[in-house]
Amino acid sequence: MRKILFMGTPQFAVPSLKELAKNFEIIGVVAQPDRPAGRGKKIKPPPTKVVAKELGIPVYQPENKRELTEIVKALKPECIVVVAYGMILPKEVLDIPPFKVINLHASLLPKYRGAAPIQRAIMAGEKETGNTVMLVNEEMDAGDILSQEKVKIEEEDNFLTLSEKLANRGAKLLVNTLKEWFEGRIKPVPQNHREATYAPPVRKEEYRICWKASAESVRDRIRGLYPNAYTLFRGERIKILKARVVDISGYPGEVQDQRRFIVACGERSIEILELISPKGKKMSGEDFMRGYRPKLYEALGSQPQ
Repeated sequence: MRKILFMGTPQFAVPSLKELAKNFEIIGVVAQPDRPAGRGKKIKPPPTKVVAKELGIPVYQPENKRELTEIVKALKPECIVVVAYGMILPKEVLDIPPFKVINLHASLLPKYRGAAPIQRAIMAGEKETGNTVMLVNEEMDAGDILSQEKVKIEEEDNFLTLSEKLANRGAKLLVNTLKEWFEGRIKPVPQNHREATYAPPVRKEEYRICWKASAESVRDRIRGLYPNAYTLFRGERIKILKARVVDISGYPGEVQDQRRFIVACGERSIEILELISPKGKKMSGEDFMRGYRPKLYEALGSQPQ
């Protein structure tokens, strides 16, 4: 049985770790160091560390590339599998395993190379995405492809639901691909670099909704940035969790109805169906209208006077 070193950090990597552990010998899990998380900023271990300990697999959390290289040299893995680890690997590490370094990436490469492929695909209004298993080289997500699988983006999908879908499907694709790779039955296919598009990390300012965008664009931003897309209501932040496009026109950012929470965009409007209120309570748009009573044509998104 091939000795695999797994490198992954967030929840997205957990299904892959579990599936690999059922099928191969995992000699270690490398994850990012424990970080502060949540409102209390308590130090929390990454999800892969928690699962690795449950499975009895040694965990390594190097602080830098030098430490990482020393760990890999000492473990001498036959293959390294990377799923959302969070660090670009140095060439010294890439050259160690005889069966190379293999990565699961949540897009149909060469589209959406980078850190936020799931968010960017939804925000762009894509109807389809997928997973790619590839060889890792020194460039970002540019290695030869070993396998791909398409996944439909449903209208009801948001960042959370699509992440779960891709993580679970990707775990199975990864295991099947590795079995064929170890048996020498896969010929890597180079990417067409001229068709490459990029998915940079989401910037802080992108979470705030711009009401001048089209209703479709606003809805897709809410889905892609779930659960963190927000606007301001009377100077306080509300997070919008779910919305749909409605065929109503008005001045961007203004409330268009006194019962349903309809807000005009640059083209058409959205109806806010679910949100988190300024007090942190999850509620429906209609409950918000009854409780907070926005005025007709009241503008969202402005700072307090």
